[in-house]
Amino acid sequence: MTVITDTLPTHPDRVTRETAVDFIIELFRHIGDRDYIGEAVSQREHGIQCAVVADQLENRDSLTAAALLHDIGHFLHAYEEDCAEAGIDSRHEDCGADFLARFFPPEVSEPVRLHVDAKRYLCAVEPSYFDRLSPASIRSLELQGGPLQGKELERFAANPHLADAVILRRCDEGAKVKDLRTPSIESYRPMLEGLLKP
Repeated sequence: MTVITDTLPTHPDRVTRETAVDFIIELFRHIGDRDYIGEAVSQREHGIQCAVVADQLENRDSLTAAALLHDIGHFLHAYEEDCAEAGIDSRHEDCGADFLARFFPPEVSEPVRLHVDAKRYLCAVEPSYFDRLSPASIRSLELQGGPLQGKELERFAANPHLADAVILRRCDEGAKVKDLRTPSIESYRPMLEGLLKP
């Protein structure tokens, strides 16, 4: 298996509060041009587009940062890039949220952790939401367990970060526009530095 962390500028476990923002920006620069799991945009383009949409909708730094970083787990997990095609759910949401929680408050890390289940939630409570999913997102939905049901649905609906996770998810679906002009990753540095935990 190719371990993605071997291609990073430094190992995630060695990142500190002082180097966290530099590390994140280098991730986007270093490996952000990777295909985004069958979508028409790269992983960097998707993250930045998602941040732009979140900023336009809510104009809250914590949600914009969560949108920007919601798929950072794709850069950090130890699976091959095409693991979904092999039927493996990388649980990128947990990998990314665990990393972010070391440096940022829950308002940033928890919507990241919940953005996959937010898709599953929306497919359960808004059946028409499924029609908005791209083919790649439909494939990943199957791996992730399909629409939430029963106790899983009840637990998710009671989560204090539900509202932000749902907003993030809606931004996610709208952030797959080919050749859209977006800001640079560097332009998000002041926002990220301002959100670091003391």
